[in-house]
Amino acid sequence: EVQLQASGGGLVQAGGSLRLSCAASGFTFDDYAIGWFRQAPGKEREAVSGIGSSIGATYYTDSVKGRFTVSSDNAKNTVFLQINSLKPEDTAIYYCAQGDSTSDSRYEYDYWGQGTEVTVSS
Repeated sequence: EVQLQASGGGLVQAGGSLRLSCAASGFTFDDYAIGWFRQAPGKEREAVSGIGSSIGATYYTDSVKGRFTVSSDNAKNTVFLQINSLKPEDTAIYYCAQGDSTSDSRYEYDYWGQGTEVTVSS
């Protein structure tokens, strides 16, 4: 059974940092990509970042470039999202998802974690 467990969210002041984790199990980690998405209240789910676990290819949406860094620890089947210089507009539930390749389309991902909430106060 494919499982994705996102964690690391919390309440942080603007300018602060968080490190989100996505622990994966139930599939061969190196064969898939992991994407990070977020959904703010009243808004659609949007792509944030992603990484191809085997080759390390990454992508970032424009609004997070320079502030977010995605990485993976293949030995631990875990993907991380380091979030720096947080802004109030980063407030959302952050989800990780498994897909065949890195993509900014949520429809390219088959399995989703339960999400971890990030709240940034101004």
